[in-house]
Amino acid sequence: MSSLERGLKNPTLSKVDELCEVMQVHPLTLLALTYGLDARGADKLLARVQRELAAVQEVPSD
Repeated sequence: MSSLERGLKNPTLSKVDELCEVMQVHPLTLLALTYGLDARGADKLLARVQRELAAVQEVPSD
């Protein structure tokens, strides 16, 4: 954990997922905390994520 905090290591997504399981938080919660978001900032982030997910799902796949 110390190596991550000091920027000495870059975790893979699977490692972030494992870390979140241990911390008992959702990966998006950890991401929001990483960006220093408070509840209002998190609300804005989640609204953006919802819009972007909807837009991506509307794109037809080949």
